[in-house]
Amino acid sequence: MKLRTMLFSLAALGFCATASAQAPIVIKFSHVVAADTPKGKASEFFKKRAEELTKGKVKVEVYANSALYKDKEELEALQLGAVQMLAPSLAKFGPLGVREFEAFDLPYIFDDYTELHRVTQGPVGAGILKKLEPKGIVGLAYWDNGFKSFSANTPIHTPADLKAKKLRIQSSKVLEEEIRSVGGLPQVMAFSEVYQALQTGVVDGTENPHSNMFTQKMHEVQKHMTVTDHGYLGYAVIANKKFWDGLPVDVRGQLEQAMKDSTVYANKIAQEENDKSLEAIKKSGKTQVYMPTKEEKLAFKKAMFPVHQKMEGRIGKDLIQSIYKETGFDPAKL
Repeated sequence: MKLRTMLFSLAALGFCATASAQAPIVIKFSHVVAADTPKGKASEFFKKRAEELTKGKVKVEVYANSALYKDKEELEALQLGAVQMLAPSLAKFGPLGVREFEAFDLPYIFDDYTELHRVTQGPVGAGILKKLEPKGIVGLAYWDNGFKSFSANTPIHTPADLKAKKLRIQSSKVLEEEIRSVGGLPQVMAFSEVYQALQTGVVDGTENPHSNMFTQKMHEVQKHMTVTDHGYLGYAVIANKKFWDGLPVDVRGQLEQAMKDSTVYANKIAQEENDKSLEAIKKSGKTQVYMPTKEEKLAFKKAMFPVHQKMEGRIGKDLIQSIYKETGFDPAKL
């Protein structure tokens, strides 16, 4: 009787082990923006590709709009393993102690997507992602949001036009210095508060990719926008290192392929959405869009370049020089 009971118990344990082995690996992918944004759409694309390539071995649960964690709580939740994946903006890593990511905030360090992708998709970008590993984080990819333009209720044709303007920025020491370089007053503020702040005059203007301006209806409370393309806004897709390293080798390979596919999609849709949003802002008639001349754009570059030099001690002179080498940036030509 005892033997039978023991065999029954062993069989039951075996059944449970088999059932557990067959259960999908769950990845909670959290982010703070809306599902219909480029990042939101790319996250859903990754879910689809990951589940297809792993043939159901992995289940990805996407949580948009800070459904699980607020902006400031995200990274801690990932490090503790409460979520397995995130896609925070690159500015978030400076406060974590990985200041190399702040190089992406330097004004005019990239002239276009081609130059940008030489860094984000090359050895320099990979080296920056590696800096996250001592923090218990694996960097998987960079996803674009887009290049930023300035907006205000008065025309912006020269750097002097931003003097004494209160301009909203993300929390970033580099962005604070960027605004000061043109005589503006940097105002760190949560993204969710910007529309009302612009509407009520708490701030005079802001900097954003066109898709952010349009989807958040900022163009309805700003009379002027100038397509300066002065800075880049992007994300790093990251995972909890212990979780990622513990995945079966075949599954991890399939997820890496899903991430490669998703990155192509993410960057394509980000550029498309920004182009569409710019046209929509123009058609709305609520914001006058100004395209600066080559000479006017050069004036902004010259005014902001000292930010690069001031931030060498914070970000690392060698890293900044390695980005110059990849992009072909030559300060002597300014």
